[in-house]
Amino acid sequence: MTRPLSNTPTARPRLIPPRARPAVFVTGASGGIGRAISLAFGAIGWHVGIHYSQNKPAAESTLRQVRAAGGTGDLYQADIRKWDSVQHMIDAWGTCVPTTAAFICNAGIAGRSLLVRQTERTWHEVIATNLTGTFHCLRAMAPLLLAREGGSIIVIGSHTGFHGSTGQAAYATSKAGLIGLVKSAAWEWGPQNVRVNLVLPGWQKTGLTTDIFPEGTEWPDHALHRPSSLEEAAWTIVHLAQLKNVSGQVWNCDSRNL
Repeated sequence: MTRPLSNTPTARPRLIPPRARPAVFVTGASGGIGRAISLAFGAIGWHVGIHYSQNKPAAESTLRQVRAAGGTGDLYQADIRKWDSVQHMIDAWGTCVPTTAAFICNAGIAGRSLLVRQTERTWHEVIATNLTGTFHCLRAMAPLLLAREGGSIIVIGSHTGFHGSTGQAAYATSKAGLIGLVKSAAWEWGPQNVRVNLVLPGWQKTGLTTDIFPEGTEWPDHALHRPSSLEEAAWTIVHLAQLKNVSGQVWNCDSRNL
């Protein structure tokens, strides 16, 4: 049984044998939001499946930090744009891990271009990764949870998917598509106790936002006039993964209106 959540990410986890630990699989865990989520689960003693696409050294760094935090974990590589690659990865995870409690679909890319200058190549890359890639992951992950009497799937979305943004047509479209995908999956898998939710982590300074992260502003579109905390967003996801009666919902981690 999982130890009750602490209010701080510094609490020491109870020592649990690796194969008896609750398990979570995180896509796009080599850095940024995915790494923060992985560390938060590691801090409560979970076993973490750390997915990466190309940057294996960064994923290995995440794994070391998860272990230092008190968790255990393994690395898994896949190109989520390709169904066969995703299925092979999840099959390998399911063979090694007896019980999965949660899947976190975080992997994604950004693309910045005004709509009239948007190239088809960039458009297709963003949609293939953020939307179709998440579809691949959900389709591969769900059978493990459906066969094991339930669990949690959390998809990382974006406020931009609700409101759009200048120069973000492809990204906003891909994130908007996740809303319908998550809500449909929640309805289809709910009778088998599989919960599917969408989390909006808010503005976070990561590799995807290096060129567009607002600096030196008063955050006028935020009621609290400040962005959300990466650690707080990660711990919200950890908490949501353990809620037994919530599905089909959108969780916004900052103070903007949807």
